[in-house]
Order: sequence, then C-alpha cells, then structure tokens
Amino acid sequence: MRRNRVVALAAALLLVVGACSKDDAKTATTTTRQRGVIDSTDSGDGTAASTAVPPHPGALNGLEEADPAIHARPPLVVKIDNAPKARPQFGLGSADIVVEEGVEGGITRLAAMFHSQDAPLVGPVRSARSSDLHLAVPLGRPLFAYSGTNSNFQALIDRSPLIDVGISRRPSAYHRDRNRPAPYNLFSRTPLLFASPPAGAVAPKKLVDIGGPTAGATGVPVTKVDIHWVDKVRTDVTWTWDGTKWNRAQGDGKSAPTPTVDANGPGVHPRNVVVLFVNYEDTGERDQSNSIVPEAKLTGSGEAWIMRDGTLVRGTWTKPSQDAPIALADARGARLALLPGQTWIELPSPGNATVV
Repeated sequence: MRRNRVVALAAALLLVVGACSKDDAKTATTTTRQRGVIDSTDSGDGTAASTAVPPHPGALNGLEEADPAIHARPPLVVKIDNAPKARPQFGLGSADIVVEEGVEGGITRLAAMFHSQDAPLVGPVRSARSSDLHLAVPLGRPLFAYSGTNSNFQALIDRSPLIDVGISRRPSAYHRDRNRPAPYNLFSRTPLLFASPPAGAVAPKKLVDIGGPTAGATGVPVTKVDIHWVDKVRTDVTWTWDGTKWNRAQGDGKSAPTPTVDANGPGVHPRNVVVLFVNYEDTGERDQSNSIVPEAKLTGSGEAWIMRDGTLVRGTWTKPSQDAPIALADARGARLALLPGQTWIELPSPGNATVV
C-alpha cells in the first residue's frame, strides 16, 4: 500500500513538472516583440545574437505581420516638415522608416514611410524634392503624399512609378490646422491616404535588409552621435543611447537641443539609426530666398555608420541604381542587415557627423 502511494505521488509530480515545462515552452515560442517596446539584445560588450526571420516579415521593419490586409497593402511615403515651426510633428513614432534629408538653406525634411501601422494624424505635410525619388522608387509603387513641388520636380514624379496621393490629387484627405501658421499646418491621416489604392499598388519591396543571420548587433559600443547640416541656418541632430533605446534631439547650434517627440503619443525610439554620408548636388533650382535646392546623390556608394542597439559598425552603403535598395556592409565588405523594428536613416554630407 505504501509503495502504491509513493508511485502515485511520483506520477503526480511528473504531471506537474510536465505541465510547467509545456507552459514554459509555450511562453518561449509565443513571445514576440511588441511594437513600440524596446527589448535590447545588446549584451553590454557590443555583441548580440542574430535574429530569426518571422513567418510573415514586414518588408520595411522585419517584424511579424500576419494580417493579410496589412501585409499586402502598398507602402506610403509622406513628406514631413522639420523646420522649427513644424515641430512637434505627428506620425513619426508610427512610421517603419524615417529618412532625414538636407534641403535648401541648411534645414532638413523627413520622408516617413508607413506600412505596418497607421497614424491618426501625420504632418505637417510639405513639398517634394528630387532626392525623394532615390528613396521611394526602390519600394516599388509606393503611395506618395506631399503638398506640391515645382514644375520640374513634378514632371519627375509624374514619370516615376510613384502613385501620387498628394494634395492636388486627393484634396479631401488633407486639412489645415488653424492653430498653426501656414505653411506648417497641412495634415492628413494615413487611413485616408491608404484608402482605395489604385490599380498597380502592391506590397512594398525592401529599402534595406532587415532581420536574419546578418542582423546581429556586433559592433563597437556607442552612446552618442552628433550630425549636422549647415548653410544659411544650422540643423543639429543628436542620437543618444541610454542603455535601452535611442533618443533623438534637435537644435540649431544656438540653443540647447530639444527631444524629438510624436505629438500623437508614440515614442520616437528607433531600433536602428543609419548614417549614410552622401554628396549633395545643385539641381539648378532656387527657393524664394535664392538658396540652392540640393539633391542627395544616392546612386553609387559611400561611407555608412550602422547603429543597432547601442553598437556602431563603420562600413559602406551601395545603391547601384535609382530603383535598387540600399545595401550595407562592414569595413571588410560583409553584408549587414538591420535589427527588426523602426529605422531612422540620416543623410548628412561627408564629414558632418561625429561619434562623441
């Protein structure tokens, strides 16, 4: 009888342990990165494990996207102002990729690329530049939202594969905020811009490799990078790693930089920050103050700083044609991918960034 009790007790313990093991295994296999939550893979010495490719990876952020409606919809590129009177902007925390490009006079503009998430408000929406084609065309046939441009740039857009959802084509998708001064008060909503995509609008192609075996954050630990654009005015951008996430601040060289926020609420803390050093060329166009309207030359190759989860890899970028994606490599030429999550890409001229 006693032996039977011992056997029964042992069997019960095995059942409990087995149940716990199953629960632990279930937790381990179903845990996924939540959008907007940073869970660094950095080990503290500048190394991290590579990342597995999920079953339905988003083309722009590498995260799992099982919703077929979202997965198959086209990408959306929105031109957003970055002048002092335009801040705080709306929608930056929801974009999969944000690219900062130099425009005339030392100011910058942002090209926010949406696919996996919507933003209830996005803007201020501003005009297009020829640099945008180097960024948007690799995505395939993206929707392109902007507030207008000059006739020469408009002709380039009309001949490109971009699908025009700017204010002249979809005026009902835009509105003015009377509490802000023009031209910093034009806004839209991404659901309105995504609505009823025309024929030919398809799921995005990648702009840059993200996720997979070459996405480990191996590199030199880094805590701060300063970037600037200088002309008639100055734009200073600082990226700081606080141990768990990247934080962006912006200034003008005269006053203390202010943190970058999304007025919708989501934090602006990308997983990856990529600095591509590019040359700017005179387009022959001038703005109202007679400043040169430049174009970022993103066809060719140049120096790149790839920052992932608190690490820095100095390498190169390559983009052989306008419709080609951006390829990143380390100093030895080994191909690199970014970690799954949001990415910010900065486009300063060579020599205009410093590791602090």
